[in-house]
Amino acid sequence: MLKQFENQKYLNIETIRKSGQRVQTPVWFVQDGEALYVRTIKDSGKVKRIRRKKDVRVMPCGRAGEPLGEWLPAFAHETTDPAVFARVRELLLAKYGPMVATFEAQAAERGQVYTVIKIEF
Repeated sequence: MLKQFENQKYLNIETIRKSGQRVQTPVWFVQDGEALYVRTIKDSGKVKRIRRKKDVRVMPCGRAGEPLGEWLPAFAHETTDPAVFARVRELLLAKYGPMVATFEAQAAERGQVYTVIKIEF
């Protein structure tokens, strides 16, 4: 199931608004075991939608969201475990390199806080 995500840089995560409208967002991701993880800004729309409805769909994609695989139904939830947060950061650094620190600095400058979303199948 997760084979299509191997060697991919972006994941398209589809969340659902209160109105039922689907919202697709390309994001960086990492895999750890049988789960995928996304680190994003804590008060972003996708996080708010996931807090309300945990059902999502995901697929590998290009930088602009262009499909590179098949949609898979999944469940997403926010995790606050500091050990998971540290592990995800470590995996992001290994996968994306110095760009991670660049984005962290930009977020800190704006007073934004990260959270981690765990995606399970």
